[in-house]
Amino acid sequence: MSVTDQTSVSQVKVCVVYHSPYGHTAKVAQHIVQGAEKAGAEVHLMAVSEVDWDVLDQSDILVMGCPTYMGSLTSALKQFMEQSSKRWLARSWQGKIAAGFTNGGGLSGDKLAVLQQINLFAMQHGMLWSGLPFMPTGRSPHDINRMSSFLGLMTQSDNASVDVTPPEGDLETAVKFGAYLVGLKQN
Repeated sequence: MSVTDQTSVSQVKVCVVYHSPYGHTAKVAQHIVQGAEKAGAEVHLMAVSEVDWDVLDQSDILVMGCPTYMGSLTSALKQFMEQSSKRWLARSWQGKIAAGFTNGGGLSGDKLAVLQQINLFAMQHGMLWSGLPFMPTGRSPHDINRMSSFLGLMTQSDNASVDVTPPEGDLETAVKFGAYLVGLKQN
């Protein structure tokens, strides 16, 4: 490939949109960003309270996440979803790659329900869903995909400071997920 051919290839654009009242979900989002950046993407990280709709519209990949509260997504992420209705009607996000993540205090805590809600939202928009393709390496806090989630990324935080939780394996899974998503668009 010549230098001119290389410059004509556009950089993959990723937006990671999240809600994180206590910082644990934001930490996971930051690790997804790290993986996407390592894979060569242009990445925008935005809290749902600071959404830049124009940047979202220009993205190739939209990754959405929030904590699992009472077996459901947070009202702030739901509000973001509802505010996207003009884009739904115009089919503005149709064909974008979409993925989801959630964090919670329990090992289960009905995290699957949150990923299903984010998935359904993406399907409503006509987006192309990507799950988490990594086989679990074990069940310890140091393992990749220790919760055996395949619909999206699940992480767990103990009732502790964001400085010490989520554990290393969950964060490494997030990094790998970010890189994987970029690879889908590059191939």
